[in-house]
Amino acid sequence: MSVFLITTLIVLVFVIIYQIGKASEYATVLRGEEKVMAQTNRTIGWLLLATFVFLMWGIWECNEYFKGALLPVAACKTGQNYDSMFNVTVMVTGIVFFATQAVLFWFCFKYQAKDKVSTYFFAHNNKLELIWTTIPAIAMAILVAIGLRNWYEVTSPAPMDATVVEIVGKQFNWLVRYPGQDKELGKRDFRKINDANNVLGLDWTDPHNSDDIISQSGELHVVVNKPVKLLIGSRDVIHDVGLPHFRIKMDAVPGITTTLWFTPTITSDSMKSITKNPNFVYEIACDQLCGKGHYSMRGTIIVESQADYDKWMAKQTSYYSANNPAATPAPAAEPVKTDSVKVVTMK
Repeated sequence: MSVFLITTLIVLVFVIIYQIGKASEYATVLRGEEKVMAQTNRTIGWLLLATFVFLMWGIWECNEYFKGALLPVAACKTGQNYDSMFNVTVMVTGIVFFATQAVLFWFCFKYQAKDKVSTYFFAHNNKLELIWTTIPAIAMAILVAIGLRNWYEVTSPAPMDATVVEIVGKQFNWLVRYPGQDKELGKRDFRKINDANNVLGLDWTDPHNSDDIISQSGELHVVVNKPVKLLIGSRDVIHDVGLPHFRIKMDAVPGITTTLWFTPTITSDSMKSITKNPNFVYEIACDQLCGKGHYSMRGTIIVESQADYDKWMAKQTSYYSANNPAATPAPAAEPVKTDSVKVVTMK
């Protein structure tokens, strides 16, 4: 019964709409079709202008509303360059968008159909073609040149004093390796990978591996105002080292080592003050869909002073020592102080 009532109601609605349309046609004939058409055009023209103003207001309000949800200030010089490039791109495209939309809506209002007004048609205009091809091409070339400059800066050779750290992605976490006292990372061999005691396949015959430090928690420690070079790789599928607060990213590809470098300029504690968020952390995100556990590919970056970094490093145990305790020499016994020992003689 309810289905019948709903069907009947729908049919009645269509009948009413049809009758309204027919009544409008009769009214148009009575009042004069040209007069009604001109009035309709004027109404639509004003509505289009009102729509344009409403849309521009909505864009402005959305920008103001979401401004607080954007990332904080870039935490490295490279990121500041990218922010500058983004702002220039938004400004150029924003001006073009506003100008073209304003002209579009104004033309709809200005050149609505009127009596004794006919349109002018031309099939081709070399001057117009040259203008709207050359200007966008020049603008795009400038934007691309700025982008290439920033890209070359990230992928250029790192400074000689840069700290070298290796970061390797695997399903589904980040492995971070630091060089030890010798300041040099040892060799790796994927055939030696063992999740039990050799997650990166370190070649134990290479003495440089004996003091390397591996963090399996995905925590990367770097020194503020000191360049750091990342050696990026993957154990399984394609991942991506995304550093949103530094505005840079690089794919982690199996069998290929990719690199990037940057110089952090704001410590983690300072960024907590800037963002007014005591729980703020720099994030390492995987920006490449890498499997069902992709959501958990999250690491953190600790930007700290050289003194704090040295203290943290002093507390770390080399990966070799942690997984080969029998091969680690025991600490030497403390010498006995003879002045504290009493000698007793028997008479």
